[in-house]
Amino acid sequence: MTVRSGAPAFFGPLILPSFDTAMTLSTPKLHWRTGPKNINLRKNRRVAERKKQILGFPRVIALKNKNETSMSSSHKIEDSLREAIISQPDVILDDNDVMQALIAANERAMGGNIVDLRGIAMDRLETRLDRLEDTHRNVIAAAYENLAGTNQIHRAILRMLDPVEFETFLRDLGGDVADILRVDAVRLVLESVQNDNDPAVKRLGDVLNVAEPGFIDDYLTSGRGGNVRQVTLRGVQDSPASVYGDNADWIRSEACLKLNFGDGRLPGLLILGSEDPHMFGPQQGTDLLGFFTGVFERAMRRWLS
Repeated sequence: MTVRSGAPAFFGPLILPSFDTAMTLSTPKLHWRTGPKNINLRKNRRVAERKKQILGFPRVIALKNKNETSMSSSHKIEDSLREAIISQPDVILDDNDVMQALIAANERAMGGNIVDLRGIAMDRLETRLDRLEDTHRNVIAAAYENLAGTNQIHRAILRMLDPVEFETFLRDLGGDVADILRVDAVRLVLESVQNDNDPAVKRLGDVLNVAEPGFIDDYLTSGRGGNVRQVTLRGVQDSPASVYGDNADWIRSEACLKLNFGDGRLPGLLILGSEDPHMFGPQQGTDLLGFFTGVFERAMRRWLS
């Protein structure tokens, strides 16, 4: 084929391609046309999926909120109880068990990965408060016991000062005074060089015992010597028959009050015996019995003068 005149010279001769060549040349055009189309389809598909995710997210939240609302509505508090709590909130605050239950529910709602320091601090404060309350109760109980003991000693002293004769004094000592002090036996031991078989001593009853000098210190120290206290509280296993007589088998604790009658006089010993092994013990206080000892010494000086 020859180029028509007037055509640009640089085209040269125009050669028509064969059918196979035309198909080969047209193929890139087909790929060029379909390639961007496929890309757009894939892009549109991703955008559609993204829109579906975005549009579906509020539905998930809505469904979750709906479920939570239904769950909370299932545990809705009764109106009467709600009004009672609102009208009297102090009742809730003052109830320790209810507050503990509310705190435990709050901790469960927060989950196991969260530590509530307020709850820990409250537990420690409650523990300290319990200890303080126990101490407070013990102090009050001890105060009442001391008050009762003081009244008991005062009553015994007043009864002891009533008699005007020594024989009556000893009889009341083993009777009313022993009952007031809640003891089972009272013995008064006086050291003397006289024989305790004296008829005058026998006439005074079982309360009075006369012993040789040095007996009291040996009795208080169990023969080991050493310092002797004014008041000795102890448990006993084998009570001496020389002191308690026929009652020696059932005496299990005793309070020994050493008596000082003044210069130039031998000492005395007032013994309060009990069947209860816990009635007297070394861990107990001796202030009240020390006061009773001082009063008893002054009362005895009247009869010894």
